[in-house]
Amino acid sequence: MTDDSREHVLPDSDQELETADVEGFDFTGDITLDTVLNSYATTGFQATALADAINIVERMQDEDATIYLTCTSNIVSSGLREVVAALLREGHVDVLITTSGSLTEDVIKTAKPFKMGSWDADEAELREKGINRLGNIYVPSDRYVWLEEYLYDFFDDFFAEAAVRTPTDFAAELGATLDDENSILKQAADNDVPVFCPALTDAEVGNFLYYYRQQAEEDIGIEILEDYESLIEDGMLADTTGLIALGDGVPKHHAIMTNLFRGGADYAVYVSTGMEGDGSLSGAPPEEAVSWGKIKNADKNYTQVEAEATLVVPLLVAQAFEF
Repeated sequence: MTDDSREHVLPDSDQELETADVEGFDFTGDITLDTVLNSYATTGFQATALADAINIVERMQDEDATIYLTCTSNIVSSGLREVVAALLREGHVDVLITTSGSLTEDVIKTAKPFKMGSWDADEAELREKGINRLGNIYVPSDRYVWLEEYLYDFFDDFFAEAAVRTPTDFAAELGATLDDENSILKQAADNDVPVFCPALTDAEVGNFLYYYRQQAEEDIGIEILEDYESLIEDGMLADTTGLIALGDGVPKHHAIMTNLFRGGADYAVYVSTGMEGDGSLSGAPPEEAVSWGKIKNADKNYTQVEAEATLVVPLLVAQAFEF
């Protein structure tokens, strides 16, 4: 009986695995960002996923891929705004797809900073003080008062050219009015990177457009189909495409959906905390996009880093791109 139970507890494993040994960083040697991140490949768990992501982004650049960067507004709320602006400034991004909140917060930060706060806050007290909370980041309401005045002046000029415009027009012309070197919109405008925002009304921009339209002398509007056509057709002309998706939702799906028309993206890196179990697009891993034909199925051409973006994106950018 002892021998039978031992077989259950300790089954034989005669075949030696040919994969790399699990081995972390050796702190007895030189300690540099490069040596630490190189050790991630054999550290395991999400460290190895990040090492895979770095490798894939480097391959995108080696093949001169058209690089799509997608991000949600919390990326811009945080200090990752400066990271995205740097990627645009140095010419590492060809297409940016984001949310209306990203545009809103980028413009605000050109004039008035967001402030560090606390996760554990008295929400009713914050409300009385006119402070809005984003995680452990505080945004006083006066930022939005300032933004409304800024956008109203901008709308006058923007809609004077034509009554119906596109989100890419909006982002480019708004970016041209800004003078903050850490502004995503300014860097995109200066470097001719189109900024697609398919849900432009889903933030304060939409609120202010609503009010502005009520007092406009003619029907003004935002037309999205022209941008969608452009994104599809430009993607079909690209020899190789690579996606870097920071967060999920509409931006990520817009990138993979429009790549479907060219037979799928050649490379994809997701940085996400989305949960696959609810069946939503936000939680869907890149493997699911392969089943739809939105990402091509090739050898190690996609990965997902299951981590909060502020922890890993600076490391990914520092190691995978040359500055």
